[in-house]
Amino acid sequence: MIRLKTILASTGRKSGTARRSAGALLMCGVLALAPLVQTAQAASSKTAQTAYPIVLVHGMLGFDSIAGIDYWYGIPGELRAQGAKVFVAEVAATNSSEVRGEQLLKQVKDVLALTGASKVNLIGHSHGGPTARYVSGVAPELVASVTTVGSPHKGSKVADVLGDTLPAGSLSRTVVVSSVNAFSSLLGILSGNNTPQNGLGALDSLNTVGSAKFNAKFPDGVPTTACGNGAELVNGVRYFSWSGTQPLTNVFDASDYPLSLLSAVHGEANDGLASACSSHLGTYLGSYRQNHLDEVNQLLGLRDLFSVSPVTLYVNQAAKLKQLGL
Repeated sequence: MIRLKTILASTGRKSGTARRSAGALLMCGVLALAPLVQTAQAASSKTAQTAYPIVLVHGMLGFDSIAGIDYWYGIPGELRAQGAKVFVAEVAATNSSEVRGEQLLKQVKDVLALTGASKVNLIGHSHGGPTARYVSGVAPELVASVTTVGSPHKGSKVADVLGDTLPAGSLSRTVVVSSVNAFSSLLGILSGNNTPQNGLGALDSLNTVGSAKFNAKFPDGVPTTACGNGAELVNGVRYFSWSGTQPLTNVFDASDYPLSLLSAVHGEANDGLASACSSHLGTYLGSYRQNHLDEVNQLLGLRDLFSVSPVTLYVNQAAKLKQLGL
């Protein structure tokens, strides 16, 4: 548009005949190029146009949007700009995988009723991964694919350490759990999501023992080896995953420092809260220089500038799903 304005302004200095001739030529050129421009725009806007709607599922202490700040910072907007139908689920900030899964299942049915689609593509971050797996496990006919990002499918060492330092029945455990529940409820109020919270349920779901019990009920896509791939296609649902392996990625991001401290408990490559190996599900798409919050483009897009943009990874995954007819 700027170039056209510049050309039109320059023609205003020509004589009447020259002006009319230049104007006619310009109009012919614009009309001739218009279909090409429209085609190019249409092509670029359909990169992520999956056959089925995409539903994003947040992790523990997650939300949709608070004070104008999205949990999935910049991700839904870019997916929509590239042609995808995107919905952001709102489940409990803290609760068990099963409870969150039931909440998600209801929202999936709402999305299907709203769009007329027969299935959805679920993309879950952190605890959103097991939450999505619950839905694909109990209602595979409603799910085309499950993609998880930084999800501790075989448990998080951080959850294990918290459990060990907060013995059952202790005052410290009661205080911490109550504080987490209160904070979760506050997040719910601020984001307009008033679902019940259960910090202990979340902790028991995310530790190694709880994850093993969940995997026994919902084994689809879970690798049978320590750090390998799982089955990509099970019961008509395709499974994919990726994760971050760099806890400290931007010195200006205050959230990087606690994640860096927590990373020490894993003893292997991790994003601060989940190890890369524990994050494998179905076909593992790779590890990136991202920490647990970078994986959803937080905090406010601060990340490793020399690594791939988190937003790009989601668009690329949508493009992959589109190629698969999903």
